[in-house]
Amino acid sequence: MEKRLFQSHCIFPTLDIEKTADYYTNYLGFSSVAYLNAKEPHICLYRDDTEIILTRSNGQKVIPNRTLYGYGYDAYFITDRQEALQKEFEDNGVNIVKALIKTDYHNKEFVIEDIDGRWIGFGIKESQVK
Repeated sequence: MEKRLFQSHCIFPTLDIEKTADYYTNYLGFSSVAYLNAKEPHICLYRDDTEIILTRSNGQKVIPNRTLYGYGYDAYFITDRQEALQKEFEDNGVNIVKALIKTDYHNKEFVIEDIDGRWIGFGIKESQVK
């Protein structure tokens, strides 16, 4: 039997998981399921085949990759619906930090900044577009 990876889930620590969950549901179209009484309190966010798990930090604020390392996104979600998603997010008042472009590494993508300062890319490698 061939083994393969199926999906990946992002884990986002945050100071206020309820506030971050509200942002993702109200602005980015995710649904949420809270497990706040669990031994390790968290909220799961779902949209299509994507899941984000929010956890409580120990008082540390989010430090985005671009701040820590000089560049880089904090998550990247593969989609072939970039135009529609960017329009939806713009209509919802989401901060689009990089409008839809073709990158020098052959991705068609756009980038948002979430409520915690994370930069999240939405795109796909051009060779994967059907």
